Amino acid sequence: MSSSDGAGPSTSSSVDRMAERKAKLAALHRKRNESRQLNHAEVVEEDRRSKEPKNMEVRKRRAAYLLEEEEFKAKCEAEGKDWKREQLRYRGADVAEAIDKQKRSKTDPDKGFSSYEEASFRKYNQLVKQIKPDLNAYNATKEAVGEEAFYADANTYVHGMHKDTPEALERLSKDIKDQEEKRQKYSRRRAHDEDSDIDYINERNMKFNQKLERFYGSYTKDIKDNLERGTAV
Repeated sequence: MSSSDGAGPSTSSSVDRMAERKAKLAALHRKRNESRQLNHAEVVEEDRRSKEPKNMEVRKRRAAYLLEEEEFKAKCEAEGKDWKREQLRYRGADVAEAIDKQKRSKTDPDKGFSSYEEASFRKYNQLVKQIKPDLNAYNATKEAVGEEAFYADANTYVHGMHKDTPEALERLSKDIKDQEEKRQKYSRRRAHDEDSDIDYINERNMKFNQKLERFYGSYTKDIKDNLERGTAV
């Protein structure tokens, strides 16, 4: 009886430890399964986002904005209010400025080149917008020469009234150089390479030979080298 009584507590404690280990093992299995499910869901979500268009987030925000606008419009109409006027109450200054800028860009679009007169007029407007007049120098010159000479007409002879400042001359030089660089940048004519081989008879033949060289040059390089050395069979 004493031996059976002594074995009872140890057996029960081992059973308890085994049950505790099994419970821990089951908890680990549950956590592993949960992490697998979360990882799989994240992989599926990442794959879905990768297949969406690049501007999908912008579309979602746009759709949410339109939905809120429709709800706000319906609420204002139900209360008998002008929804456009109410909308202006909650619109920020930055948003209003962006909308106004967008409207002005649509009313005065750049139609590109249509004629030399239009191009000259557009360039003139661009240069006028860059002018930053010095009102102090303007008023000083006006007082120095008098209004009659300052506001000259066809019958007024004026000499030495205006003198360009070094800053103005430097600004003019910089603007001319910028225009030259812009013309060179957008010029479609390609400069001729004097060191290249002349293997064409006209411009059309030159372009055709360039295409052949681009597609088959790596395959015919050995043949061309042999022909140039005179070792071709």
